[in-house]
Amino acid sequence: MELKNKRVLVVGLGKSGISAALFLREQGARVTVSDTRSAVALAAEIPALLEAGIMVESGGHGLLTFRRSDLIVVSPGVPMDTPEVRQVVSFGLPVIGELELASRFLKGQVVAVTGSNGKTTTTTLVGEIFKAAGLPTLVGGNIGLPVIDLVPQSTPETWSILEVSSFQLETVEEFHPKIAVVLNITPDHLDRHGSFENYAAAKTRITAQQDAFDFLVLNGEDKATQMLGGKTKAQVFWFSGRRPIKQGAFVHGESALFVPREGGKAEPILPVSEIPLKGAHNVENVLAAVCAARLAGIPAEVIRGAVRSFKAVEHRLEFVREVDGVEYFNDSKATNVDATMKAVASFDGGIHLILGGKDKDSDYTQMAELLRERVKVVYMIGSAAEKIERELRGVVKMKSAGTMQTAVQDAAAAAVAGDVVLLAPACSSFDQFENYEHRGRVFRELVQALQVQKK
Repeated sequence: MELKNKRVLVVGLGKSGISAALFLREQGARVTVSDTRSAVALAAEIPALLEAGIMVESGGHGLLTFRRSDLIVVSPGVPMDTPEVRQVVSFGLPVIGELELASRFLKGQVVAVTGSNGKTTTTTLVGEIFKAAGLPTLVGGNIGLPVIDLVPQSTPETWSILEVSSFQLETVEEFHPKIAVVLNITPDHLDRHGSFENYAAAKTRITAQQDAFDFLVLNGEDKATQMLGGKTKAQVFWFSGRRPIKQGAFVHGESALFVPREGGKAEPILPVSEIPLKGAHNVENVLAAVCAARLAGIPAEVIRGAVRSFKAVEHRLEFVREVDGVEYFNDSKATNVDATMKAVASFDGGIHLILGGKDKDSDYTQMAELLRERVKVVYMIGSAAEKIERELRGVVKMKSAGTMQTAVQDAAAAAVAGDVVLLAPACSSFDQFENYEHRGRVFRELVQALQVQKK
């Protein structure tokens, strides 16, 4: 991809947008960045960009800025239906995302992991397994480093383990992972994609460029994911925590097994009891990682060792503390209904559940039966509280807390020994927090500040 002297516009100054702009400038492109935020809001980012010779447009997008560009790179947070983006697409100007840009320069092989839930845990675990095997490994994407930041470190021998989101995938064209993993596809980001069908279509782009020499790992128990099996040119491997699989990974009795080909002998990988993560969904995440690792030729004993030593990823069903016999868990990354249901299902009952934040056009009634069975009280926070109360009224005891501080205090006062206080909000964080990490940190700090008071 020749970039020297090309006029390139980067839209959106998030982490990946800034990285893309600096990379493009290093490649000799004439770079402009555009963001709807004001110059004051971007005060921390602008000096480094100007110093690198990058033009900055703030406070809105100018259509002329778009039309004068040879290439437009949109950050994941910028919807493709932004009026200026939609118009230049109609003019035939090339519009790609940071993931697509990076993939054209990234050396080596790629393992790409997507799904509505479990992406970060699975991506991190796959990275740890590959590192334990002694393979040159980079980890990034929607987790940690933007993919473009991995490019200078990549070599032909490198395995890049990438978490990729629907926002990133909707702008790919040539992105070609050697191993693609789709964990699940359940309703999420409907406020951005408009419909579940559009959201699912974005996810399926992960396999669009794969061929018969590549591998696609799919969840054998997820209906939307199963549909992909008949639409790909790649070799399909399945995983299931419920039943035997002809080709892929599954649980039989007390063990996780892997079948390398149809009709092949099942290989024992590890006892399920050695998986250190809570919840049946995390067993599925491990099975998906087993598939990816075995397809890369990593021995079972290496996989077993890496899984056994793996710790829960921050903000993902993360144990915080026990106070007066009550356990506190931080699952701030549970930003949709399905993720919250998986978190709740990880406990037998006695749950004090903190729900709420910024609504994503979610249907909270889907949780009704599970909450009725396992949750004692729901503490509602954030702007979605009224909708949650309306949709779950009469299902479970509910208390309007408003803020995280009040929710933690109220839950701590009501919970008794043997109970669980669980932050699994089913919403995004952007009404009261910078992001889900900020929300999780605040929850942890509030829990750590609780005083022990024997009841």
